[in-house]
Amino acid sequence: MDALGGIGAVFGCFALGLAFTAYKLGLVYQLFHKTETESPRHGGESVAQVLRAHGVKFVFTLVGGHISPILVACEKLGIRIVDTRHEATAVFAADAVARLSGSVGVAVVTAGPGLTNTVTAVKNAQMAESPLLLMGGAAGTLLQGRGALQDIDQMSLFKPLCKFCASIRTVREIIPTVRKALAIAQSGTPGPVFIEFPIDTLYPFHLVSKEIIVKNPPKGLMGKIITWYLQNHLMNLFAGAWETRDVSPLPVDVPQATDDQVQKCIELVSRAKKPVILIGSQATLPPTPADDIRKALESLGIPCFLGGMSRGMLGKDSPIHIRQNRRDALKDADVVLLAGTVCDFRLSYGRVLNRRSKIITVNRDKTQLLKNSDMFWKPTVAIQGDAGSFLLRLSKGLKGHKCPEEWPQSLKVGDVTKETTNRAKADEKTEHHLNPLRVLHRVDELMAEDSIIVADGGDFVGSAAYIMRPRGPMRWLDPGAFGTLGVGGGFALGAKLCRPESEVWIVYGDGSLGYSVAEFDTFTRHKTPVIAVVGNDACWSQISREQVPILGSNVACGLLFTDYHVVADGYGGKGYLIGREDEDRLDDIIKAAQKETREGMSTLLNVLIGKTNFREGSISV
Repeated sequence: MDALGGIGAVFGCFALGLAFTAYKLGLVYQLFHKTETESPRHGGESVAQVLRAHGVKFVFTLVGGHISPILVACEKLGIRIVDTRHEATAVFAADAVARLSGSVGVAVVTAGPGLTNTVTAVKNAQMAESPLLLMGGAAGTLLQGRGALQDIDQMSLFKPLCKFCASIRTVREIIPTVRKALAIAQSGTPGPVFIEFPIDTLYPFHLVSKEIIVKNPPKGLMGKIITWYLQNHLMNLFAGAWETRDVSPLPVDVPQATDDQVQKCIELVSRAKKPVILIGSQATLPPTPADDIRKALESLGIPCFLGGMSRGMLGKDSPIHIRQNRRDALKDADVVLLAGTVCDFRLSYGRVLNRRSKIITVNRDKTQLLKNSDMFWKPTVAIQGDAGSFLLRLSKGLKGHKCPEEWPQSLKVGDVTKETTNRAKADEKTEHHLNPLRVLHRVDELMAEDSIIVADGGDFVGSAAYIMRPRGPMRWLDPGAFGTLGVGGGFALGAKLCRPESEVWIVYGDGSLGYSVAEFDTFTRHKTPVIAVVGNDACWSQISREQVPILGSNVACGLLFTDYHVVADGYGGKGYLIGREDEDRLDDIIKAAQKETREGMSTLLNVLIGKTNFREGSISV
């Protein structure tokens, strides 16, 4: 009996092994699902169907043979294909669309170097919490790891950067995988997702068969085995590919505060004499409309500091929007609400918070929610949930209650005093060229009320952050916590496509301009006119300011007063060179650039600027 039992066990293991092998080879699936060998359809069509069902309007790309079926199919279904001059720009543009539209931004790039060129932009989207789908080509399913063109281990590259990564192995997997990826990108803490498409999952059967099936296989048993294996692989690749599948959006999970947590916060705020709210980009995420958040904040009457995408949330001149002296306000505050704001370097890792203050922090991400709380600060209430929805519930619970008016009024007095001092600096003459502060003030005064501002740079852009005032919510785009240079071209492209009637202004440093000036060609080809203001001081000034006094050398910081306006002309735009001799005509030149842009031409203002000490302490927060 023991011998028979042993034989049975061996036979069972053998049968189990055969069943597993049959499953892995797709033999079982092929018994019940047909392979349509005559069908001209291809995997790109499946991708396009899902994107259209999810309301995707734009796909950004830099074309490559691996991904052509996706692009062609999307165009046929009415999805606009926007090709850029660098893959990073395609991802930055998708990031901007995600932020401004409340949906998932989509970029498609080719295999190998096409994907590696996106790494910085994907990491930026991860840290900015932007829902973004990146799709990339890849070597064929049988050729991966065998030295095919542009074949690398792409999955290992993107797993640390993305919430979800998948490699398509059969055509039938495309629709469920893309649906899943789009839902994950928006759920919880939003972020990028990545899907790899081997080239044989995207092209039609008749073309793939020519590449897979060997014309002159080896003779003998081994040749027959190889021929059978390749034939089976091909049939399994397309088995059930064109069966009807659900392409509609899957549910999106948005974490919410509990009723008990909200009630505790209501009690804390109701007793506060000097409350302060710090609002970050996360508060602008769906499902709560930005205008509803604005109304909630105005109802509360609590002074607010706005950062990232929340800039402009309260309009241009709100009595509760405080722009200056944040450090001092936090020292005096008895209750501080961090609504999507993180205690990272931007808040000195939490050291600016008064230890006697009651701290309420709301964030979708647990790590960000409690960042540095083990060192420099402790939350009174920590809520892992959506900040925008929380603010509405807090306002509703405090209906009839309003922050003591003398508190925001006193902060506003400090605001006015500081900004008056800073405004006076704009009237000072620099030793050479134009005062950059005056240039920024004039742009701020003259730009249209519906303008979107894209910030890409260091020193010049840092000044712009304190001078330029977005007129409404979702009208300020900066890279976020990663501080990435080079976002300008892509962000502006995405912004103009989402808001075609709005003026889109890119504020560039002359260093950061070099990353995406070639996208003026993209603006021209795709008829997406924008206005770029370049603060040209022939220097990486933000670095030079500290490097020279500390280390005594300006090495690698120097640039030239390059004719960037001529570059813009060459890409089909209109460039303006603005120097000290043009100071009296500055407003006229800005208005001329606005007129050119309204008529369909992108413009670049190459402004020669001098040095100021504005960044050296006068705008510290």
